[in-house]
Amino acid sequence: MSRGRTARTQPLLPALLCGWAFVHGAVAGSVETRAGSAARAAERAVLASPGEAIYRQGNLPSGGTLTAVRDPDVTLTGAAAACVNCHRRSGLGMKEGRRTIPPIAASYLFHPRAGTVDDLDLPFVEGMQADRDPYTPETLARAIRAGIRADGQPLSYLMPHFALNDQDMAALIDYLRQLSPGAVPGVSHTMLHFATVITPDTDPARRKAMLDVLTQFFDDKNHFTRAESPRLRSSRRMMFKVNLHWELHVWQLTGEPQTWESQLRAHLAAEPVFAVISGLGGRTWAPVQQFCEAEALPCLFPNVDLPVDRETDFDTVYFSRGVLLEAQLVARQLDDVESGGNARRVVQVYRQDDVGRDAAAVLRAALEENGGRPVGEVVLPAGSDTRQLRRLASAVRSDDALVLWLRPKDLAALGAPPGPVRGIYVSGRMGGLERAPLPPAWRALAQITYPYALPERRRVPMDYPLGWFRMRHIAVIDEPLQADTYLACNIVSETLNHMVDTFVRDYLVERIEEGLEHRVITGYYPRLSLAQTQRFASKGGYMVRFADPQGERILPASDWIVP
Repeated sequence: MSRGRTARTQPLLPALLCGWAFVHGAVAGSVETRAGSAARAAERAVLASPGEAIYRQGNLPSGGTLTAVRDPDVTLTGAAAACVNCHRRSGLGMKEGRRTIPPIAASYLFHPRAGTVDDLDLPFVEGMQADRDPYTPETLARAIRAGIRADGQPLSYLMPHFALNDQDMAALIDYLRQLSPGAVPGVSHTMLHFATVITPDTDPARRKAMLDVLTQFFDDKNHFTRAESPRLRSSRRMMFKVNLHWELHVWQLTGEPQTWESQLRAHLAAEPVFAVISGLGGRTWAPVQQFCEAEALPCLFPNVDLPVDRETDFDTVYFSRGVLLEAQLVARQLDDVESGGNARRVVQVYRQDDVGRDAAAVLRAALEENGGRPVGEVVLPAGSDTRQLRRLASAVRSDDALVLWLRPKDLAALGAPPGPVRGIYVSGRMGGLERAPLPPAWRALAQITYPYALPERRRVPMDYPLGWFRMRHIAVIDEPLQADTYLACNIVSETLNHMVDTFVRDYLVERIEEGLEHRVITGYYPRLSLAQTQRFASKGGYMVRFADPQGERILPASDWIVP
């Protein structure tokens, strides 16, 4: 079949039907589908306030769209004109290059003139201004419409002039009053509470490996925390760095995914927390992400192979797209003639109850979008033994490309490799990266997805966390997992230092977005960065191959690929 025809899923050898299930059409997890619908409904409910719709979406209560003019020749409408683009969801502003966007939460706009920033007695924000006239509702409306400050001077040219009638202006100002920082769950004068979430289908050894890092990091933080002292305005920044004790709550979930949301709600009610940090998931993370988005609870860098890729979400950020990214890496290689692009058919192998099912669906969709080619899928039933894999070679033709979404136990059980094929691709995250236990005959043929920096290039960035593990006698059971956990803790700690005493959940996520690309220690990743609409900090990966049939040394089979 030519590449131009629509892709279809083909069953393989009938003799294998008794041991394997075959899938036709797209695969969609019911839990993820329900989670997405609920999240979209929650988003609509959150934006029920007319002022919030103006601020975050650029939608007017009348059904029209917000319009603003920056220069005579630059007109912004709708989402492009929304206040959130510059002043962010928190209303606390941002830094853009050398420019600082000031906070527009009402408590900052309406505060009386003060001599210094410390005299304001407001949570610290870099763009806050002390020595200026306070706004009133009337002068604020003038600033929004005409770009005139409270003292009558023009605002920065970056501030657009918005077309709002009196009713819409009142709604927007009412919403700015709601944005002013107040009491936040999980925060006291002396304590910051965090949770980490662990789903019931995770490996106990990996659970211990992650918790070893988390608990030791929290112990280190608290070792240098002193007792509460009187507030000294001249040293407010230092005070909040040394006075706050970090408390970790482990939320261990049980049962089926449809019960997790109620469990999380009970945990949060009993143990209010400022944010969820790290965490460990198995087959699905969707109910956890749905809960965090509904509660506006930051969920920072969970360790999951299958993240939820939903553009409308804000509170959950990941290091990588996991197996979803790997599927795109394979798709790119299959489009490269020298790397398997001349294969007439793609055969995918995965277990029905694992994340490889979702990766296979993404790859199938990518192949269809790129012109289409036949796709055959071998689905191992949950709990079946590995002997069936020894018959895999007989299911593959010489003009096929073979993609293995399998765990180490299944990889180790592979029988003889197929004869000459157009490419063999293996999931690195699922299979164990360079430690994947592929039989030697397979190692000579396979390319492995590698969504990290190459080993020699991450040696220096990993020196610090590995040294930290050694000094604290933490056994390295799963190096990528533990490196990511340490990195997540380090990012949160450094971000909170910059936030000083402004404990606002949205602001925490925003400051992580701002500061991430400036980090020197990036662990397993060559570079980390987040923009306002991005939830994945590392964007690409390599395809690699083994240098020889024995050993773990790998060589790049591609450049760094950003799908």
